[in-house]
Amino acid sequence: MKKLLVTGASGFLGWHLCSLAKQKWEIYGTYSKNAIALDRVTLLKVDLTDYRALKQLFLDIQPAAVIHTAAQSKPNVCQEHPTESYQINVTASLNIARLCSARAIPCIFTSTDLVFDGLNPPYRESDRVSPISYYGEQKVLAEQGMLQYYPKTTICRMPLMFGINSPVANSFIQPFIKILKEGKKLSLFVDEFRTPVSGTTAATGLLLAQELQVEGLLHLGGKESISRYQFGCLMAEVLQLPQDNIQTCLQKDVPMSAPRSPNVSLDSYKAFALGYSPLSLREELMAIKDKI
Repeated sequence: MKKLLVTGASGFLGWHLCSLAKQKWEIYGTYSKNAIALDRVTLLKVDLTDYRALKQLFLDIQPAAVIHTAAQSKPNVCQEHPTESYQINVTASLNIARLCSARAIPCIFTSTDLVFDGLNPPYRESDRVSPISYYGEQKVLAEQGMLQYYPKTTICRMPLMFGINSPVANSFIQPFIKILKEGKKLSLFVDEFRTPVSGTTAATGLLLAQELQVEGLLHLGGKESISRYQFGCLMAEVLQLPQDNIQTCLQKDVPMSAPRSPNVSLDSYKAFALGYSPLSLREELMAIKDKI
């Protein structure tokens, strides 16, 4: 089996990716702080911001491909700690592209729908980027820099993701579920729209992009644009959770460090045409119902 290097293997997306990819690959996954055990996956503690350590990792493993999911993906944290988050979100990403270029191996990078300002959805790959937060800006810089270093890099812009939590990382629905089970009020935005997919579907899309050796930009959003409030209601219905405590709110009602885009729904027709086929959100939630 060929060797696949997955950065951020202990994170939500990285964990789903490793769980799926190990069927066809010999997986080496990196983590920064949170060690996990994953059957048939070799986990390695690596500081991706240390170029020498990263270069040695490539020499030791000799990967046939790299999927880079590691990131500081919390917009508020990036807004509050721009220097530290820049190191992992930009510097490490550019170094990975350089090392992949030197070996002429596939390099897949996970970017975000938050590279857009949310004013002109749905967004295609050809649309101009317009980030409004440091996190979005950092991902844009990583996209552009990686493609400059290595034009064959695959830039997969990821949507909001949900699903079964990894041993150390939740998706956005775990806090929702906990609040509803405790009988507390859950306030959700009616003015923020995304095109969510499950972690498994997102991982499937990344592996498809790698298999087809897609170059450049690729959107891996779901087929439904939905608000947080609409999603919360659907989630509660499917998972048979109390719905009476779900209430509406607006973005302006919740003080946050990072500005939020109103609608960054992705147009993923390009990926759909390649065979990427997310289930409906109801079907996605049904699939994880007994595992949450």
